[in-house]
Amino acid sequence: IFKNLAFCKEDIQQFKPDVLVLIDYPGFNLRIAEWAKEQGYKIVFYISPQVWAWKESRVSLIKKYVDKMIVILPFEKEFYKKFEVDAAYVGHPLVKVVEDYKEQNTQLATRNSQHATQNTIALLPGSRKQEIKRKLPIMLQTAVLFPGYNFVVAKAPGIKDEFYDTFLSGHTNVKAVSGQTYSLLLHAKAALVTSGTATLETALFQVPQIVCYKAGELSYQIAKRLINLQFISLVNLIMNREIVKELIQNELTVENLRKELQLLLTDEARINEIRKGYTELKDLLSQGGDASANAARIIYEFGGEKGY
Repeated sequence: IFKNLAFCKEDIQQFKPDVLVLIDYPGFNLRIAEWAKEQGYKIVFYISPQVWAWKESRVSLIKKYVDKMIVILPFEKEFYKKFEVDAAYVGHPLVKVVEDYKEQNTQLATRNSQHATQNTIALLPGSRKQEIKRKLPIMLQTAVLFPGYNFVVAKAPGIKDEFYDTFLSGHTNVKAVSGQTYSLLLHAKAALVTSGTATLETALFQVPQIVCYKAGELSYQIAKRLINLQFISLVNLIMNREIVKELIQNELTVENLRKELQLLLTDEARINEIRKGYTELKDLLSQGGDASANAARIIYEFGGEKGY
């Protein structure tokens, strides 16, 4: 880490940017921001750390070392306003990413609209081994109760096939794919999703979902006392109401998952309610159009006094 910090500082000094843009990765980038501020650079931070969840102490660092925050979640602008931090909301870049994918795969999108003939259930158990170990077995036990459906696990990059094979052995209606998560969501009738960005992607594909979260008991009890949030999924957090069902910790059982999945497969009113919420979510995340273009424009204008 120290080696990379030194390399990064040296590279910045050689390039001498008019505006330094720090993207996400707060543990590293806030250290760079402190140093860069001392060197007299103008600093933009794109994609906010989740300080609104549990590290409000970092807000003081952001206020001290960052000249402009560019945020991708609508409630973040108001959050920073409380601390008198200059923040601009540009929309979420995933909206365009997903829409571009859909446009490039129109034939698949047409097939996806024929829900009566689709029997695919997407399983997105996470990207880290520990979270997969806790959640995938529960998802697979639920799959046994739906023999008429094909369950497909989206494998995480960087995790070997052998790791998944130990879980999938003996499950005749379950298979796994690598690097095909968007294609899977384009086909899926429903999805069981680990909390995180995947919940947002699933929503943008208009796939009804159940959000699954289970951590180690000690970690969960610590987080429960430190995090002051009503919801755990980005979909519900952004909309500030329950759009999708969250099964958290001890609520994540095979029986609860079976019951909720049955609703997603058979209850048209529930399905329509979720999709209506998804549409509202997309509208909120699309405000102002292309998020990346909006961010670029703000950065461009921020350097205006140098003649841009």
